[in-house]
Amino acid sequence: MSNSNQTQPKDFGYGEEQDMLKNAAQRFISDLAPLEALRKDIAGTEDPYLGEERRGFYDADAWREMAALGWSALAVPERCGGAEMGLVTAVALAEEIGAAAMPTPLTSTLQSTFLLREMATPEADAVLSRIAEGAAVTWAFSDAHGCLHPRDTSVIAEQGRLSGTAHFVQDLQKADVIVVAAQEDAGVAWYALDAGGEGVALAADRIVDLTRDQGRVILEGASGTRLTDAAAGLAAYDAALPALLTLLAADIAGAAEWVLQATAEYAKTRQQFDRPIGFFQAVKHPIVDMMIAADQSRSLVYAAACAFDFDREDALRLALLAKSSASDTAGFCANRGTQLHGGIGFTWESDVQIYHKRLMHAQQLLGDGVAQRAALAALL
Repeated sequence: MSNSNQTQPKDFGYGEEQDMLKNAAQRFISDLAPLEALRKDIAGTEDPYLGEERRGFYDADAWREMAALGWSALAVPERCGGAEMGLVTAVALAEEIGAAAMPTPLTSTLQSTFLLREMATPEADAVLSRIAEGAAVTWAFSDAHGCLHPRDTSVIAEQGRLSGTAHFVQDLQKADVIVVAAQEDAGVAWYALDAGGEGVALAADRIVDLTRDQGRVILEGASGTRLTDAAAGLAAYDAALPALLTLLAADIAGAAEWVLQATAEYAKTRQQFDRPIGFFQAVKHPIVDMMIAADQSRSLVYAAACAFDFDREDALRLALLAKSSASDTAGFCANRGTQLHGGIGFTWESDVQIYHKRLMHAQQLLGDGVAQRAALAALL
């Protein structure tokens, strides 16, 4: 369990336990081959703007296996049936999800877990118990303009009934429970809704990321469970924000590392002018730059996670730095990886374009690098 009063440990608190988890995740995901299943499922709907609407790919059996392995309950408190691990451990797992570009609600569920933990109410604990039992949970507050803080939510709560629309909700088609921020007379409170509940309508967005689904939660007098009062809603979000940002940055860091390794391997085998293209400085130098960017982002991710677990006073600063770096790394590695793969990198047959789209989508979530640096400047 995290403790903000402890001195930060060496190696960001990453040790044998986290290493074993990453290795187990790599083996599990490799055997699962999620991108092969994804390709079969979305065949004919790859273009989000033409043809039939693409539903979010979801391997429910894989999710149940992950829940059985305890991954979804990784950060759930022991009192709610979880393992009560810290953010460093959750980040290690989120990084592997990104490295595999795996379509799964795991990262959203981990984010929801840290948000619910900060609420510290019996109602929030009940949702955490559902996560420990295998429920997929996502969270929502954004308005149509993409607000970056729940204080601007367009959902209204009146006498326990919710109305309005929450936009840009991640993994919406995979979620069992949606945690929503809503405006009340006295401020912002959080509510839990069943995804299939009365008065809850889900509408999918057309996005280019093949590995995620995104949508809107349209509420018309929906009845939800109030998780916090209006005085505590924003405080819970602000306390959880470093974890939300760091988990996103970890996903990006994992995907960027995959693009780096795939591009380096391609540069060793692709021949041009009777030499591997990696021989040429015009290819060699960008790959080195990709490596530097990916390593920098990963270091900041684990520094931020360690601060959240052991030094909360510095957690937000480091989380903003981590997401800022990761967002920039996402754009750079996606661009260079696709370019250095040449014509094949743009084709549907290549996995590079799948990672490219995932990285560009993740780059914008909770604000891109410019937004993070603006928040950091205001903090300092």
